[in-house]
Amino acid sequence: MKFVVPQLMFFFQDKTTKRNVVVLSKFLAFLLSVICLYSILFHLLMAYEGQDFSWVTGVYWTLTVMSTLGFGDITFNSDLGRVFSIFVLVSGVLFLLIILPFTFIQFFYAPWLEAQEKARTPRQLPNETEGHVLITSVDPITTRLIDYLNRRQVPYAVITGSQQHAATLLDQGYRVIVGDLDRQETYRQTQTDKAALIVVTNDDLISTNICFTIRQVSEDVPIVTNAANKHSIDILEYSGNVSVYEFMTMLGVSLARRAFGVGLGTTMIGRFGDLLISELPVRYTSLEGKSLAQAGIRQATGVTAIGMMEKGKFIVANPETRISAQTILILAGTSGQLKAFDEHFTVAIQQSPDIPQVLILGGGRVGQVAAATLDQYGINFRIVEKRSNIGTGAYREKTICGDAADLDTLRSAGIEQVKSVIITTHSDDMNIYLTFYCRQLRPDMQIISRSILERSVAKLHMAGADQVMSYASLGAGIIFQLLQPNEISLFTEGLVVLQRQAGTHYAGTSIMTCGIREKTGLSIIAIRQHDHLHISPDPETMIEEEDELIFIGTPDQEKLFEELS
Repeated sequence: MKFVVPQLMFFFQDKTTKRNVVVLSKFLAFLLSVICLYSILFHLLMAYEGQDFSWVTGVYWTLTVMSTLGFGDITFNSDLGRVFSIFVLVSGVLFLLIILPFTFIQFFYAPWLEAQEKARTPRQLPNETEGHVLITSVDPITTRLIDYLNRRQVPYAVITGSQQHAATLLDQGYRVIVGDLDRQETYRQTQTDKAALIVVTNDDLISTNICFTIRQVSEDVPIVTNAANKHSIDILEYSGNVSVYEFMTMLGVSLARRAFGVGLGTTMIGRFGDLLISELPVRYTSLEGKSLAQAGIRQATGVTAIGMMEKGKFIVANPETRISAQTILILAGTSGQLKAFDEHFTVAIQQSPDIPQVLILGGGRVGQVAAATLDQYGINFRIVEKRSNIGTGAYREKTICGDAADLDTLRSAGIEQVKSVIITTHSDDMNIYLTFYCRQLRPDMQIISRSILERSVAKLHMAGADQVMSYASLGAGIIFQLLQPNEISLFTEGLVVLQRQAGTHYAGTSIMTCGIREKTGLSIIAIRQHDHLHISPDPETMIEEEDELIFIGTPDQEKLFEELS
């Protein structure tokens, strides 16, 4: 009842609905008058035949004939009466079975369904709402961001101008507000001036319009935007954005920096103040084939080996863990410690100027950025691109025009000599296919793949990818770190970092005896004591109630930790 009453109020307040109800009422009145007329004629014709029936019987006969039920218990004996019956039957089919249903659906039922959807999708947030995040587009980045927001219990709302789209998003479990993105009233009703962040990831033209509209309502609310075109950055910044990113460019750089190359060493994937978290593909380094105890990483450089990734799976590090060629070490330390690590353990790969080191499959925007990054490091590469109009810029001489799924094309590009392949097409289906194909051709080669959707990451690892960079996770991680700067966002897949106060549960125990690692698999990589951050703390460090503990692990381990805490 509580749900029906607001629907009725919303339904009958609409001007179009009022007009529809008037039209439907007129038709029903006309239909009622026809039934009355037929009932009167029924009595006259029955009197003509010498039969006598009540007025109720006349209405009964009219309705049974018009609705084509025709029970046959009351009939005419004369031809005139039978002709009248035929006329009533035909008009009944027209009025009751054809016109009435369509009129009812068009002027009442369809508007009623629309009113239900409008009543189900709110158009404003409560006045007391604050500290929330407003999102103007649902795409891979914002979908992943919403996962982060739900995990940290940060309130949010998606704004859409389409009632149908809003209903679809509601069915998918999103919190939705209906409103035109270019109207000031929309942002007033969503408490924009009290929002913690507004995320605008529409195309550049729409984003510019949205940002100017928001600034008419609030001059201070933080706005973050993705620029699809490099030339749009200045325009978007002028329209009032606090942060404008080129996530596609950042993705291309991240992919290239993970390729085996000349002295690239460790790659930072996250940071927390002075604490840097980095990763290192072990192949071609002096660590390959050793255990962590034999490697002596911490003793030599001060860097802590948190764990390792193999085929997208995080493995907790222990002294006996063997480092294979497929291992990607996850390391934590200061910038100085990581620099010492690079000098001590990484080895520059010798390459011939005539033999490509890296093969890039896909010469679109991400592929071109990856190529430019490799070029900065002096790494020889080749690009394979199917479209002939791509690759006509700075790297035309390094571009092979052809299908990356064709063996002859790959051979001409140097698939048999390269040490790494970067797959950058804009289709997850194609990336999975090319990953598996390249793995069959070269089992010993490093394969790095781009992923559009987060759900494709596991499939790419199954297909043979050594590392996967998700466009969604990269963008969502950067945005979330703007929202909560004290959180660590890892720009890699399959790992999470969380920060929690020790409380009374762990107070009085040491890192070694607290049992967190044994019970959950999470590793303590830093501890904040008395406003001082201790990076890679000693296992004997005692935990106090006010200490902030920083862990690293997988999402499943984080869930287990939350259940046990």
